[in-house]
Amino acid sequence: MSDLHVRSAERPDFLTVETSEGAQGLQARDATSTLELGRELGAVLRANGLTLDPNDVDLERRDDETMIINMGPAHPSTHGVLRLMLELDGEFVLRTKPVIGYLHTGMEKTGEVLTYVQGGTNVTRMDYLSPVANELSYSMAVEKLLGIEVPERAVWIRMLMAELNRVASHLVWMATNGMDLGATSMMIYGFRERELILAFFEKTAGLRLNLNYVRPGGVAADLPDGWQDDVAIICDTIFERSFEYDQLLTGQPIFRQRMEGVAPITAEEALALGVTGPLLRSTGVPWDLRRTMPYLAYDQVDFDVIVGTYGDNFDRYAIRLNEIRESIRIVRQCLEKMPSGDYRSQDPKVTPPPRARIGESMEALIHHFKLFTEGFAVPAGEVYSAIESPRGELGCYLVSDGGPKPYRLHVRAPSFVNLQAVPLLMRGGSVSDAITVISTVDPIMGEVDR
Repeated sequence: MSDLHVRSAERPDFLTVETSEGAQGLQARDATSTLELGRELGAVLRANGLTLDPNDVDLERRDDETMIINMGPAHPSTHGVLRLMLELDGEFVLRTKPVIGYLHTGMEKTGEVLTYVQGGTNVTRMDYLSPVANELSYSMAVEKLLGIEVPERAVWIRMLMAELNRVASHLVWMATNGMDLGATSMMIYGFRERELILAFFEKTAGLRLNLNYVRPGGVAADLPDGWQDDVAIICDTIFERSFEYDQLLTGQPIFRQRMEGVAPITAEEALALGVTGPLLRSTGVPWDLRRTMPYLAYDQVDFDVIVGTYGDNFDRYAIRLNEIRESIRIVRQCLEKMPSGDYRSQDPKVTPPPRARIGESMEALIHHFKLFTEGFAVPAGEVYSAIESPRGELGCYLVSDGGPKPYRLHVRAPSFVNLQAVPLLMRGGSVSDAITVISTVDPIMGEVDR
C-alpha cells in the first residue's frame, strides 16, 4: 500500500497522509481502461476477456456524477476485515471493488515450515467457523501421499463431526444474516443452538474451536461416553427449532422484500466465476462434492442436494436453512451406522503409541518423542484433495519432496473465489443491499487472506 503525502491547505507546513491501494483500489473512470471497467462492473468475468453482457458496460457516465467511498475494513457487516470500495450514484452502487489482505495470516507459507504432524494446528484456523473441514481436507491430502487406509470408524466419526460443524457454521450465518437485516432475535437464537454443538466438540476434542481433531491417519480421540445421547439431543433440538427460524424469517414481509429478487446471479455467470457452495447451487446447479465426487462415506447415506431457482439472496438463505436439516439427517444416519473398531490407523509410521505404553517402554517413549519433534517422512509427489465445506469446494494441494514438511502447501479457499462475485451481485443495488450481498456470499476472511 503506497502513501500519498498531501500538503494541507489550512496548515501548509503539515503533511497529511492519504492511503492508496494502487491498482488494487477503485480508480476514477477516466483513469480506468475499458477492459478493467468491464471487470469492475461485473461484465467481464474471465481474465481472457470473456464478456457475458458487453452492452452492460456504462462508458458514458462522467466522474463528476458519482462518488467513490470506502466500506470497511472495520465495518461490522463486512464479516471480517474486508474493505469494499464503492462507486455510488446517490445511494445506488455502480461499481464495487473488494480489497483484501488486511488479515495477513500467511498460513500457506507457515505450513511449509511445520511438519505434517503439526500442520493440523495451522490449517484449522483458516476458516475459523468450520475448522473440521480445514483439517479434513489437509489430512486426506496427506493420507493420499502416504497411501494409508483410515479405519472405518474414523471415517464415520469424521463425517459426523464435519456435518455437525456444517450445522454450526450455517447457524452462525443465520444469526449474522438476521442481524444484518435487522432481525436481532435470530442473532440470539443462532448462537444459542450453536452452543450445543460447541459443547459437544469440547467434550470430544477438548476444544470448542480450532479443534485439531481430524489428523492424518484418523482422529485424535474416540467419541466420549454417552455421545449417542448428546448427538440425539443436538439433532432433535436444532431440527425442531429450524422451523421456528422458518416462521420467524421466511414469512416476514420486510425480510422477504430485502431478499427476494435482490442480487441475482445466473448459472452461466456463476460457472464462469468458478464459485461453489450455496452461491452456485442457488442458480440451480446441483454441484455438491459430497454427491458428485463422494468422499468419506457420503455414498452410504441418504441426503438431498438443495438447489435454488433464481440465484438471489432469498435462494441462498433458503439453501442454508434446508442444508441444516439435511446435515442433521446425515448425522442421524451416522448415529445409527457408526461402526466399532479403531479411531485411527495403527500404522506406527504416523500414529503415536498408546499413552499407557509411554511410561512402560523406552521404545514407545522414543517413538513418541521422534514423531512429535521430527515428524514422519512423506513420499515425494503431489496431490489435491477437495471436500465440500459450508462455503463450497475447499481443496488442499500438497507437494512433498520426501521430507517431514510440505515443499508446497496451497489451499483452494471457497471464500476467496466466491468473493469475485461481489461486484456482479452488487451492481445496480442500493447501499443497504450491499450489506445483504456480503452476508449471503458468506466470506470468511481467515481463508481469503491465508
